Formats: sequence, C-alpha cells, structure tokens
Amino acid sequence: MREKEAYRLYHIELFSGLAIYTVLLVVALRYSAALPEGMLRIALMVSPMIGFGLGVRAIARQLARSDEYIRLRTLEAVAIAAAVTAGLTFTYGFLENTGMPRLSMFTVWPLMGAVWGVVVILRRVLNR
Repeated sequence: MREKEAYRLYHIELFSGLAIYTVLLVVALRYSAALPEGMLRIALMVSPMIGFGLGVRAIARQLARSDEYIRLRTLEAVAIAAAVTAGLTFTYGFLENTGMPRLSMFTVWPLMGAVWGVVVILRRVLNR
C-alpha cells in the first residue's frame, strides 16, 4: 500500500473511532445521571471506550502498515514518553503525601501525550 493511501486510511479509521467516542461520551454524560446505580449505568459510562478501542485499532493497523524504521522510531518515542511519565507521576505521588492536591488519573494520558510530542520534536531537531 502506498504511503499516502495508508495515511488516508489511517485518518479515516482514527477519526471514525474518535467520532464514535465523542458521541458515546456525550450520550453517557447526558443520560447516566437519570439511571439508577447498577450495571446499566456502569455499561453506559464505559461505552465511550468502544470508540477508544477503535482508535487503538487504527493506530495498531497503521503501525503494521509502516516500515521498520517508522516502527522503531515510534517505539523509541513511546518508550521514552512512558518512562518520563512514570517518573513524573511517581514524583507527584510523593508530593501528594506532603499536602499537594490529588490529581485524577485523567491527567496521566495528556501528560504522556505531551511528553511524547516533545520527544518527537526533540528527535527531529537533534537528528537534522
């Protein structure tokens, strides 16, 4: 498969997953409060993860379509981002014991995404 076609297919798959995630998230947030506690409410609240799973599938398929060099560079960036994120979250965990406010687990992924972006940018600048 040619590179442009692979990226076009990737964007269709990824943004379809994100659209499904967004729709299910809006529905879950809108209607969950009206439901009694129980399995139906839990199922509704985790339903956006269907779209998330489709996004993960799109990323995995794109990596499978990529050549070895791209896969290696992606793995390196993700590994560095995961290590830095682990260090930062552990550090903040210790700081919470000193009275710093508790942070939601929802802060971990944006942190890792930001670190991943910084790693990719730094690698590009340093490899010129």
